[in-house]
Amino acid sequence: MFDYLIRNAMLVDGTGAPAERGDLAIQGGKIAAVGCLPHASAAQVLDARGMYLTPGFLDIHRHADDALFRPGFGRAELAQGLTTIVNGNCGLSLAPVPAARRPEIYGYLTPVTGLPAEELPTQTMQAYLDAVGAAVLPLNVGMLVGGGTVRAAAAGFSPEPLDSGALRAVHRLIEQSLSGGALGVSLGLGYAPEIFYTTQQLIDALAPLRESGVPVTVHMRQEGAGVVEALEEMMTAARALRTPVHISHLKSIGKAYWGRYMPRMLEILTRTREEGLDVMCDAYPYTAGSTQLIHVLPPEFQAGGTETLTKRLRDRAAREEMRARMETGSDFENITLLVGFENVIAIGLRTDEYRRFEGKSIAEIALALGKDPYDALFDLLAAEKCEAGMIDYISDEEDLKAILRAPFSGVISDATYPGAGQVHPRVYGTFARLIEKYVVQERVLTLEQAVHKVTGHAADRFGFEKKGVIAAGMDADLLLFSPENIHEQGTYARPNLPATGFDEVFVLGERVIENSVYRGGSSGEMLGLRMEY
Repeated sequence: MFDYLIRNAMLVDGTGAPAERGDLAIQGGKIAAVGCLPHASAAQVLDARGMYLTPGFLDIHRHADDALFRPGFGRAELAQGLTTIVNGNCGLSLAPVPAARRPEIYGYLTPVTGLPAEELPTQTMQAYLDAVGAAVLPLNVGMLVGGGTVRAAAAGFSPEPLDSGALRAVHRLIEQSLSGGALGVSLGLGYAPEIFYTTQQLIDALAPLRESGVPVTVHMRQEGAGVVEALEEMMTAARALRTPVHISHLKSIGKAYWGRYMPRMLEILTRTREEGLDVMCDAYPYTAGSTQLIHVLPPEFQAGGTETLTKRLRDRAAREEMRARMETGSDFENITLLVGFENVIAIGLRTDEYRRFEGKSIAEIALALGKDPYDALFDLLAAEKCEAGMIDYISDEEDLKAILRAPFSGVISDATYPGAGQVHPRVYGTFARLIEKYVVQERVLTLEQAVHKVTGHAADRFGFEKKGVIAAGMDADLLLFSPENIHEQGTYARPNLPATGFDEVFVLGERVIENSVYRGGSSGEMLGLRMEY
């Protein structure tokens, strides 16, 4: 007798193949049998007539490094069909962080990940992942090691090239992190301190990965005027390293570039794949992003970390230099010039002085305070010690649809968890939005195509051999739903509303959502590869 028997479902198996009607049996956390099972019996039988059964969705780009230890974690994720997530993206992982570097590194990471508790062991990746493995996990969790965290751990936020000792330290930290269970390396080339690498210096820093098969995920150096050049840079790195390279949240920022660069970028990826290189990309299904508010500043002013930057923001001469660069600069991702202060929304505000402006644009804050937008921005960042975040309306719907249609693209959330203030609705609704908007309403993708992007395709990227596909012997991470009932409830104004419509969710055979009612669970596992060096 099986634990569960799901009858009469339309099976979307995660490979992209057409849906087929069938039954599925679960036993001991695994898919025990699939097909026509007329004589099977089980402790619990579910009639899925008129519903679709799919693998659980995987989000390979999240920033829940600290959030997974917070009370209530998992509800927002499971409600949108997620059964597996990967953290540590954009070069911004919570580990490895030496004790001496903890204040400066976490001052930089807090708007994205939140501030971890002092008792959370983060000095090494293995210690951190051991803590994850010991936690009660409602879903499966994997971790990347952030290249930005590694460089900051080795040399702080200095813009100077790494000397031989610092380079050896970077290599050692990467190797130790992969040996400790990290799934790959993430890069945040748009952020300090990785923004200070030249292309060759970056390749040198990633030397331990050469021909390793270890995936590198990349927040590129620019996503605005220089986005094509930034993509070509990563294709150069892919050729030099001969290891998988995955472009995170591909986009073209700024109305002047919408529709202009995306065909070229997709063509570059297609051509590079035809060379035999393993390069892919992903996108989140929104035209607004979210990250640290300091990302609007010229990168050279971020040298030295947030404490040094806060001092610069209080210095009149430095402010004038920053303003002059922001008014005209195109050699960096100049967001306020590309989209305007009205499209940069301040979030994660903690001070009594500025908390009232949570969710307001920099333009609105400037008007309320009777200040110039640049002065309003600089004053806010200085008061918040640079730990504020932002939601920025930056990209184009038609560009997004073009990415979604590409056969080598995936879908991710890029969800951030600052621990205070407003969040982007993608934390709660990304994967419901994928089904509701881009499958049911606009038919950009078929259900089979969409499911493949967030199941089999995503699992392949990190070698999750037991996840992402419906077949006997695979992990019983499963969803049962009717596509027309899926709904993203959250909005930019009210983001923290769980998605609805995923009637049944299983994590390793545990029924964590039952008849649309969230039950929670504890069967999730920590996923790690533990490479040998």
